[in-house]
Amino acid sequence: MKKRAGMLGMTVAAFGMALTGCGNDETSGEEGAADLKIVAAHNQTSPDNPFQEGMLEFKNVAESESDGTIEVEVHAGTIGTEESELVEKLTLGAADLVLVSPGFMTATGIKEVDLLALPYLFEDYEHWEAVVDGDVGEDLAEIINEQSGNDFKVLGYWSAGVRHYYGKEPLQSIEDLRGMSIRTQTSGVVADFWGQAGATPVDVAWGELYQGLQQNVVDSSENSYPYFVQQNHHQTPNGKYTTETGHDYTTRLLLVNGDRFDELTEEQKEILLNAAEASTVAEREALYAQEEEYKEKALEEGAEINEIDREPFIEIARPIHEAFAEDAGIEDILQRINDLKE
Repeated sequence: MKKRAGMLGMTVAAFGMALTGCGNDETSGEEGAADLKIVAAHNQTSPDNPFQEGMLEFKNVAESESDGTIEVEVHAGTIGTEESELVEKLTLGAADLVLVSPGFMTATGIKEVDLLALPYLFEDYEHWEAVVDGDVGEDLAEIINEQSGNDFKVLGYWSAGVRHYYGKEPLQSIEDLRGMSIRTQTSGVVADFWGQAGATPVDVAWGELYQGLQQNVVDSSENSYPYFVQQNHHQTPNGKYTTETGHDYTTRLLLVNGDRFDELTEEQKEILLNAAEASTVAEREALYAQEEEYKEKALEEGAEINEIDREPFIEIARPIHEAFAEDAGIEDILQRINDLKE
């Protein structure tokens, strides 16, 4: 499960980085790397979050392999707690390395990538890794790069854990969702799924969700244990009960800007790709370790957790898979994902 992310080392030309202080024609190539400062950012404020572990590993490897000629500044929710803010900063050059969800990328016009947000697409972490670290992951990275006009390039696929439902009441059956409002991640297919399951998807900013659950603005939400427990959602009246729906092995995209990466020296590119690969491994390992840790923490702090028959949820998800793939023209990619199931 904790294998290295194979797709990251396939080719330097396949990825990008938005950077300041790039080398010029007279200082590039064999003469060594020019000084670079990289602003790396994610939207989680907890210092214990797996995203932070990954970003710090990127910093460690980049600075070490460059002998200090590359400096990495890591921001944990300090320059944006919403993905839209981070992508805007990446586009404008105020950030160089950011994490975003597949669903958010659809807002930029790249609808194919929402495939990775389809509920019940993946069976387990082994299946997820086989997809994102293999040919499918490479193909999706190329789609993102081409359709964005080289604005966005994928350095790696990170995990945000297995998402479960949590709310003011436990789910004993899918019928219990009727009339319940639920905050979901930004994704058309995710909202469609929960709507068909009987709930009412609502838009609540991540940074405002604790207050929304505390003040009864929203009845429920869905996320993985490390993320909602670190934000203390389980200690709110509308976050006390977790039902293990296990509906999404969540993907996050480690993004950079391709145009500015192309200005780097070959040495700089190699160092940054090494850092990206190491950071992807570190983030995943931190996430995998924290899943059970934060489940236990939630129980110790008074949360209640129950299991549920997932088959009725899966029956809703399957037609959504097929309709989305047909609409996006990627039936072949969906089939390849299904073929990788053990």
